[in-house]
Amino acid sequence: MRCSKCGFDNPGGMKFCGQCTTPLALICPNCHFENPPGFKFCGQCTTPLGSGSDQPHPSKLTTNVPESESSAVLDGERKTVTALFADIRGSTELLERLDPEEARALIDPALKLMIDAVTHYDGYIVQSTGDGIFALFGAPVAHEDHPQRALYAALRLQGELNRYSAGLRARGGPPIEARVGVNTGEVVVRSIQTGQKHSEYAPVGHTANLASRMQTIAASGSIVITASTSSLVEGYFRLHSLGQVTLKGIAEPVNAFEVLGLGPLRTRLQRAVGRGLTKFIGREAELKQMKHALELARQGHGQIVAAMGDPGVGKSRLFYEFKAISQAGNLVLEAYSVSHGKASAYLPVTEMLRDYFRIVPEDDLRQRREKVAGKIVILDRALEDTLPYLYALLGVAESDSPLMQIDTVNRQRRTCDAIKRVLLRETLNQPVIMIVEDLHWIDNETQALLDTLAGTIASSRVLLLVNFRPEYRHEWGGRTYYTQLRLDPLSRESADEMLSELLGDEPELIALKRTIARRTEGNPFFIEEIEQSLFEQGVLTRNGKIKLARAFSETTLPTTVQGILSSRIDRLAPKEKELLQTLATIGRDFPLSLAKRVANCSDAELDQMLAYLQSSEFIYEQATTGDVEYTFKHALTQEVAYKSLLIERRKLLHQRIGDAMESLFVDRLDDHLKDIAHHYRLSGNAPKAIEYLRRAGEQAVVRGFYEEAMAHLNSALGVLQNTEPSDARDGQELAIRTSLMAPLLAIRAGGTMEILNNSERLFELCKLMGQARLLAEVLAHLFFSLLGVRDWERANDVAHHALELAEHGSDEYQIFSGYFLAGFNAAEKGEYFLARQLLERACGISDQTQAAILANSRIALALINCIGRLAIVLWILGYPDQARRQKARLVTLLRATLDNYARALAISHVLTTHYDLLRDEEVINIQADDALAQANRSGHLYGRALGLISLGRIMVAEGRADAGIEQITEGMSALESAGDLRNYYVFSYAASAAYLKARHIADGLALVERAISSMSIGGVRLFEADFHRIKGEFVLMAGRPESEAEAAFREAIEIARRGQAKSFELRATMSLARLLAKQGRRDEARAILADIYGWFTEGFDTADLKDARTLLDELGM
Repeated sequence: MRCSKCGFDNPGGMKFCGQCTTPLALICPNCHFENPPGFKFCGQCTTPLGSGSDQPHPSKLTTNVPESESSAVLDGERKTVTALFADIRGSTELLERLDPEEARALIDPALKLMIDAVTHYDGYIVQSTGDGIFALFGAPVAHEDHPQRALYAALRLQGELNRYSAGLRARGGPPIEARVGVNTGEVVVRSIQTGQKHSEYAPVGHTANLASRMQTIAASGSIVITASTSSLVEGYFRLHSLGQVTLKGIAEPVNAFEVLGLGPLRTRLQRAVGRGLTKFIGREAELKQMKHALELARQGHGQIVAAMGDPGVGKSRLFYEFKAISQAGNLVLEAYSVSHGKASAYLPVTEMLRDYFRIVPEDDLRQRREKVAGKIVILDRALEDTLPYLYALLGVAESDSPLMQIDTVNRQRRTCDAIKRVLLRETLNQPVIMIVEDLHWIDNETQALLDTLAGTIASSRVLLLVNFRPEYRHEWGGRTYYTQLRLDPLSRESADEMLSELLGDEPELIALKRTIARRTEGNPFFIEEIEQSLFEQGVLTRNGKIKLARAFSETTLPTTVQGILSSRIDRLAPKEKELLQTLATIGRDFPLSLAKRVANCSDAELDQMLAYLQSSEFIYEQATTGDVEYTFKHALTQEVAYKSLLIERRKLLHQRIGDAMESLFVDRLDDHLKDIAHHYRLSGNAPKAIEYLRRAGEQAVVRGFYEEAMAHLNSALGVLQNTEPSDARDGQELAIRTSLMAPLLAIRAGGTMEILNNSERLFELCKLMGQARLLAEVLAHLFFSLLGVRDWERANDVAHHALELAEHGSDEYQIFSGYFLAGFNAAEKGEYFLARQLLERACGISDQTQAAILANSRIALALINCIGRLAIVLWILGYPDQARRQKARLVTLLRATLDNYARALAISHVLTTHYDLLRDEEVINIQADDALAQANRSGHLYGRALGLISLGRIMVAEGRADAGIEQITEGMSALESAGDLRNYYVFSYAASAAYLKARHIADGLALVERAISSMSIGGVRLFEADFHRIKGEFVLMAGRPESEAEAAFREAIEIARRGQAKSFELRATMSLARLLAKQGRRDEARAILADIYGWFTEGFDTADLKDARTLLDELGM
């Protein structure tokens, strides 16, 4: 057993160290807790301790592997580590000049010093050659500060060799010097079996190779590191840039740095202060409690305040902020523990005392002793008997100090007493705030001092502030002057505030901030580190404002965050760690029944290990009514545990989980489709992945989760493309792309190439596989896709092709679709008479076919568009009553079961006919607001745009013009942003009518002129005539020349006559007649109006015809 004080390796079964008599602790092989002598079971986790003779130490060249450990662990795992290479410079020449035994006598002690330096900081010796070593920090057992440990070890190594070399020189021998190279990065760490129960860990990857190359360029006695290590240790160490260096076997030059020594920083918080602290958020209640404790302490009622929390929640930041507002009038003493400090007695106390006595590194031995003695004499001469103990603690004792004759136990007790007396005496001069951080890393001697202080400060002016992680245990909780603050992660509101402070409030960063908040779950340190890494990875740039430089995804987790989480995971016993990785592969949440199916252990073992993982706060049980369910306490813990697995191991686990879910949930697969799809996709099982991804996508479409549907269906296509070409593959692609049509339309809008590409590929597949019925449906999507990208010529060709199929086909849907597309296309071009013929033929389907169409959400839109477009065409041609009947048919369809977009489209058509064409003043109740709410929930872009426009039109009709126009404008902007200019111009007609009614002259005129301009290059001509008429009205409102308005009205009449658009002709003629009458040309006005009015045979109760009759009466007819 290794002595925690002097490091001597004692034989198993010893109770006291044979080198220094320190009582030996029993190290638990499971959780590594140090138990006192005599314990048979670990006091932390109840694991049997045995004699301790078989307990491994991470510094050994081989690591024991229990027989029960699975092959998965032996296969290896991914880890972020720091690799160190060191070799003795000139050892080959030395061996040539000297006798082999003489050479070994020189080199072996040096090699031992190098190994000891590494193992002192818990490094792992991968390989020890005759003249050098290769070591890892952060593996096999992870350490959150592995880059710092590596450099501490490197500096210690060089320091020890310098002293050894100086001794050799003094005896006339040759100097021994080493060069060291260090690099940090990801490796695959695998176990190589070297015996029945032993294995050696060996890393594979570029990281180790680059560390080796760093060593080759290092000068004798120096340490050279890469940029990846430098970025993690800057401030903790003094560095000198060597610039870019070219290395053998490395394609690109790399940045290298020389380590010159220790830097000024010791803690993460100190480094954060150097970078600039973010606003202190969300800890006001804790600060208030600490202030209250300080007031009590100042009155002579000593207090202990402990802040407990997980790594990164802000324990040190809380103390920093408290110190900033409390140090005036108080003596503040600070001590910091370090993760590698348990083997160094009084390490944090020594640092604290150096600050107290104002000892600096440049002081020699005499100056240090003088500072200590002077301070004690000034404080109180009665304390002079503490000087020998203080000298010894600070490393300035005389070599013949009598303390060396005192046994360890008494020396430790008297040292504690000396520090306590000095501290309590200081409180007579001023209150003392003593801050001791990170007690979970504290050494036994410092712990004994704190225990002593905790029992003696009750009536003194001392505020003892300590912080630690949840695994730390102490015995002060029962004291009346003890207060424990539990620091949880920031609330969602506080986390959002912090992210706004860090990143600003630019709209383009909203999604990124949500992602960070979700991944970090309010942990301030994790938030800051991920934010910093986004700048380092080029995702974010800062140029006045913070902006996205490129698209972001789930970016790589920063090494600092990985280290914290990995170190906790690696403290688990091998089987518990394996279980945690398996559970992480299932996901953030997992049911017990599934865990039992995939865990490589018995149910009894699983229950025991789950209980331990729960008590260790890796997972917790969720409240459910059925199967017991668990969830990872932290999402990032699940992420790190999962990513530590090798890819092949992940695939095997995903396959096992997918199979288990298929079997376990056989009666309710629909409830688990996306999870099963996820596991089969990551397992590499292409047939299963394609099947479940398609089913999950189709299910998401039905539920209106369009983004999710697209993700599943596109993933299915991605998997399918990597399979061998075949008829079966074409059939699967056809099914997937068919299912993809609805979500593409919902969230990508008709103007995107993505929809067009999908439609074109479907067209090819339908022809290839002879799918006539589906071809008709695909042609409709292709037609509208081409309209969306404003490829009028190809859209016209598709419409003609669909009509040819309809004229020669027998399938009623194929007939309907062909006539509908041809009719719709004719209406787009302003060929209203032809459009009426074709659309009436399409709408003449049987009730049975209509019901079948409405039942299919993909093609229901075609029927609604057909009826709606027919209503518009009938009105334009001068048949208002027939248009009204088609509107009524749409209203009837609204009572049927329609999806969100179909409902929104039907409402839009009804409103166009009702308000814009028939000009019916009666407010129609068709639940447009409910349709909009449903579209918002589903994320349907068209549904939302149509819902906004429809709601706005109703508001305008109700007299709320400004509010209505705001809604219409928002809907139009959504269409324009999506690139769907075709629909933008279609709905410009409704918007212009609203602008006209509300007399929004400038905006309305700009909108109309833009729409007219688009028609000159082949755009939608459906409302062309009336756009010119509306332009003329705006011209008059704007006070522009009447001649310009007259020209617009006459142009509208001419266009309407060419297309036999009688209703548009009537409107334009009324506008012109009013203008002529105003100019005194009443006879001309009466003649032209009477001519067009006399043509009509129906609709005399509609607003336009009633207005025409009134105007004719006014003109004297």
